[in-house]
Amino acid sequence: MYLVRHGATPANLQKPARLQGRSDVALDPLGVRQAEATRSALAEVSFAATYCSPLIRAVRTAEIIAPYREPIPVDALIECNVGRWEGVDWDTIRRDDAEAFARYMADPAADGYPGGENFEQVITRVLPAFDELFARHVGESFLVVSHHVVNRTFLAATLGLPMRHGRSVSLDNCGVSVVVEDAGKRRVKSLNQTLHLGPLHVDE
Repeated sequence: MYLVRHGATPANLQKPARLQGRSDVALDPLGVRQAEATRSALAEVSFAATYCSPLIRAVRTAEIIAPYREPIPVDALIECNVGRWEGVDWDTIRRDDAEAFARYMADPAADGYPGGENFEQVITRVLPAFDELFARHVGESFLVVSHHVVNRTFLAATLGLPMRHGRSVSLDNCGVSVVVEDAGKRRVKSLNQTLHLGPLHVDE
């Protein structure tokens, strides 16, 4: 599985980044160029199928990366519900919601986004969807385009990290991770590859 975080949106490019959660935000022009660079980097890979979150930023990224495959939206791969922090930037959260921010930073698995999901709830939601996709594509390469929290919790789980340490897996827009399953065992072959982005790479 080639697992990609969607291309950058205006909220991703804001400094500090603004949480968009399940807001259906389109790609920024830079995000389109990131997806095009990812398409070029993966041109030698023939995907048997392409899957994505139903949010437009993921759908459009998938369409650009593999134009020969119509992306199949998977509802379970929608981004984390960030609750009352949706549309708010991290500096404002740190200042105006300091106690909840501190709890989240200490253990996002137990104390997630206020009014939204925590990391344990996210991995419980998304893991069966990834299991199904691997079972469907034994011996095949497939593409999945989703979101930061969805991808990082799945990769953390695959790496054997407890969900309270899920934030240690940091992923960039159009960063590519490769997960291989062999004889029922999964391993992360590469994590957040971004060399293909060159000057299009953006740190949040």
